[in-house]
Amino acid sequence: MCPMSSTSPCKVAAAADAILEQSDAFLARVPADCYAKASPALGGGTIGQHARHILDHFRAALTTPACDPIDYDHRERGGRAETDPDAARAEIERLRDLVRTLDEAAMATEVTARVMLTGSGETADLGSTLGRELFFATHHAIHHHAMMKSIGAGFGVACPDGFGAAPSTINYQNADA
Repeated sequence: MCPMSSTSPCKVAAAADAILEQSDAFLARVPADCYAKASPALGGGTIGQHARHILDHFRAALTTPACDPIDYDHRERGGRAETDPDAARAEIERLRDLVRTLDEAAMATEVTARVMLTGSGETADLGSTLGRELFFATHHAIHHHAMMKSIGAGFGVACPDGFGAAPSTINYQNADA
């Protein structure tokens, strides 16, 4: 397991764990009747859809066998995590458990990321590392946190400061303070 304050790959695992923890803490605040409720402000999207999407990306990065390409675009949509906050929170805990097992060697594992380039389905395979892909899933989650925050605000859900803000934004704001 990575010591959470040592080298860069381990810092990525710690950041991933922290973002998943933020996801869980936010979902704990969302009333069950609002979790799958369509947002008029964001085109009918739901907090549950964004939560499931975040989990899809972490699951792809963390559970795809190293010999197979990590494919973020071909994923199962729907499912319990999209409509049931308890199911999403259980999946978050499972993914956090996986992140906490990663050591520096695991983070340096070479992987292939398959990316979709066009709406017609054209793809490219890119060389990467598990650490880089875990960082992608983490940064991607922040974007969806911002949308979840907006949807939640429409339903009166309060968010902690910094939820849905990129580290660079927080760093910039702190430098101005």
